[in-house]
Amino acid sequence: MTERKPPGVDFESWVDKQIRDAETRGEFERLPGAGKPLPADVDATYDELWWVKRKMAREGLSVLPPTLALRKEAEDALLAAYAAPSEQAVRKIIGEINDKIRDMMFKPPPGPPLGKKPYDVEDVVRQWRERRADR
Repeated sequence: MTERKPPGVDFESWVDKQIRDAETRGEFERLPGAGKPLPADVDATYDELWWVKRKMAREGLSVLPPTLALRKEAEDALLAAYAAPSEQAVRKIIGEINDKIRDMMFKPPPGPPLGKKPYDVEDVVRQWRERRADR
């Protein structure tokens, strides 16, 4: 579209003519993204780090403060302990997560408080035994 608007022609009608001509030439066919839905964040306010967030979502990454990450890890460890094949494995899993929780309790990082205390190994083993007996 390198043509200049001729003098005396209404700008809107000139633009409409340019669009109609492009349509007849087929210039709007096979455009990238044709037939695809608009992105979900199309109405979101501008964010300078949009590309970082989109990349992290595409890669399945997330960044949590250390205390929140440890809370999630502790919950996952408890579930893993309940599914463990032996009492020795339960004790190992709970022992490792308890060490991490104690470290975080005594050397708190910046961010929200952990709000978690070490698990009672004997209580977890007792629950593990009960769950195995129910199967």
